[in-house]
Amino acid sequence: MAHLPPDRSHVVTEHRNPRTMDLHALSVAQCVQVIQREDRAVIAALEAAAPQIDAFISAAEPGFLSGGRLVYVGAGTSGRLGVLDASEAPPTFQVKPGRIVGIIAGGDEALRKSSEGKEDDPRGAWEELRALELNEKDSVVGIAAGGTTPYVQGVFEFVSRLSSRPTSALLTCSPIPKPAGAGMLIVLETGPEVLTGSTRMKAGTATKMALNTISTVLMVRSGRVYENLMVDLRATNDKLKDRGARIISTLTGLARAEAVELLVRAGSSVKAAVVMHHKQVDHGTAERLLVEHDGRLERVLGDRRV
Repeated sequence: MAHLPPDRSHVVTEHRNPRTMDLHALSVAQCVQVIQREDRAVIAALEAAAPQIDAFISAAEPGFLSGGRLVYVGAGTSGRLGVLDASEAPPTFQVKPGRIVGIIAGGDEALRKSSEGKEDDPRGAWEELRALELNEKDSVVGIAAGGTTPYVQGVFEFVSRLSSRPTSALLTCSPIPKPAGAGMLIVLETGPEVLTGSTRMKAGTATKMALNTISTVLMVRSGRVYENLMVDLRATNDKLKDRGARIISTLTGLARAEAVELLVRAGSSVKAAVVMHHKQVDHGTAERLLVEHDGRLERVLGDRRV
């Protein structure tokens, strides 16, 4: 008898969507309309899950602010989204590589080439997790649209065996019981997909938005944002030099040319440039002041709003 795979017919993201039964017969315009109509469920799902997302970030914050890491683990689309969010943190916020980590079933090759077969191993991520030497300062998010992926489920067994346990959560788009060993459950109820089982669609969009929220809020709370500006930016190309100069102009009132000149004198560091202007100090002194105030621009400037 042929091997029978686990029956996942109960998983909501595998159900057929009654509103898209005639998808194959629709015109281009009608396909666009039905996909966009279904995408509205993404925002509703995120709003409903806001308390769960808040609870996870609040639990992760103390450890992250004291040097801990945020680790994403997933397979397929979920894994790719985790790796994407992790890879965008260093250039956006100047956070050191390794503070936000993305682990995907099949490794980096799986980012471009499907390796979904790797997701069936519940211990598939254990070697990489073991190498991280996780502790109570760290946070681990297992990402699985349907919530049943063995590769992701196994993460929580691994975490539960640690003597010093990180904060942990399963991020899923299908209502399921919280896995044994998982500290929290975040459910984004996006419902059945336009194309049955294609969780790169609504589920993927909701997952990307949730990860954006988690990482961005942690970056804000760790002082890498001032007002709503990307002040930890380091200008390494023309686009970033332009953005950096505009941020400096906004926070100092300097003209564009003066802001660019100040950015160069600040070693391409926007934060240092702003401190140099407001405190009338040289680059070295500005960097020292930032170190003394944990890199928080608002503390150096004495911002009373904080």
